[in-house]
Amino acid sequence: MPHLHMEYTANLPKLDEGVVLLRLNNALVASGQFAAESDIKSRAVKIENFLVGTVFEKRGFVHVKLALLSGRSPETKKQLAENLLAVIQDLGDWPTDVSVQLCVEILDIDRGPYAKAVVGV
Repeated sequence: MPHLHMEYTANLPKLDEGVVLLRLNNALVASGQFAAESDIKSRAVKIENFLVGTVFEKRGFVHVKLALLSGRSPETKKQLAENLLAVIQDLGDWPTDVSVQLCVEILDIDRGPYAKAVVGV
């Protein structure tokens, strides 16, 4: 735990998935909220087919969703969201002809039915 999902629109060609995920994971490690850095599982998905609003203009988005085991305070979740938003805001080199919305969402995962196992090395 946690699971971080990042979706971003295909009209952001300079977004380097590997760099962004590493920076997001580093922010999570720095928060002190997670027992081990290896518990953080992140993935990125480029969205080819999307629409922002109702007009076909140059718009895009980066949406980060962080799923956590339940039990953290609203203040802790707010701080995590702000830290992750700061990371994506700081990526820079955004296209000048695209309006890009940056969003972070924190979700609770019910601890009861959650199961995890580690196999191999």
